[in-house]
Amino acid sequence: MRDPEVTSRIMSAVGNRNTAPEITLRSALWKEGLRFRVKSALFGKPDIVFPGPKVAVFVDGDFWHGNAWRIRGMASFDAQFEHINNGERWKAKICRNMERDLIVSNTLSGDGWVVYRVFESRLKEDLVSVISEISALVRSRRKVSTVQSDENGRTKGNLCQGR
Repeated sequence: MRDPEVTSRIMSAVGNRNTAPEITLRSALWKEGLRFRVKSALFGKPDIVFPGPKVAVFVDGDFWHGNAWRIRGMASFDAQFEHINNGERWKAKICRNMERDLIVSNTLSGDGWVVYRVFESRLKEDLVSVISEISALVRSRRKVSTVQSDENGRTKGNLCQGR
């Protein structure tokens, strides 16, 4: 088993913004012609935000968000903590992360946002499908305005004309 201080040092060095999977996804979305924000005051701090269509994208690390056991071929979520130092502590932390993810997703959905979550492992396996899904989602939620407005935001013309 690894010394707990070494584990702590390794884990504290893990970044939570501008990770390689996030940058990969942002680059691919940009090439697809999609424009987005990466800094947002939105609840939960999504990694990528499409403000107009109200789509929030989260790139979740497999370990920190409870998917590592699947990609490692383990029998269950609990199995990954059986042979590590402070296993119960790490399990509790990851469970809190998963609970927070659910709260964030539900809150944003309640506010009219569509939340798209993707694990880093899926990005590595199938980036093309992820881009396609996000692109379709964003494009389907874009509002097409046929009403013209003046510089003060007031509607121009007669809306009832031709009725």
